[in-house]
Amino acid sequence: MAQPTILSVTIADKEALYQAYMPFVTGSGLFIQSNREFNLGDEVFVLLTLADIEERLPIPGKVVWITPQGAQGARKAGIGIQFADTPECTHARTVIDAHIAAQLQRPDRRTHTM
Repeated sequence: MAQPTILSVTIADKEALYQAYMPFVTGSGLFIQSNREFNLGDEVFVLLTLADIEERLPIPGKVVWITPQGAQGARKAGIGIQFADTPECTHARTVIDAHIAAQLQRPDRRTHTM
């Protein structure tokens, strides 16, 4: 079995986090801008840093969404990661939900995926 790809990701503010968050994915997910090539189902390990939180959030998961370069609507290229069913991901989801609770109340805004 191949080792998961490790991605170190920093999200600068709550608006960027809202745009990257994928609560509609089972167990939640995160869109990560990337020009690297991935396949659906690829295992990844994300080390997520949020601008105003000191802790780095470890998020194991798999690729469930791919936006290729040159996608319609000037969407950014990248991948959507589905969080694994682990205590680390449950903690990350709790931190993210609390961090962007106000933004989640207004789901009509555009994101990187929907």
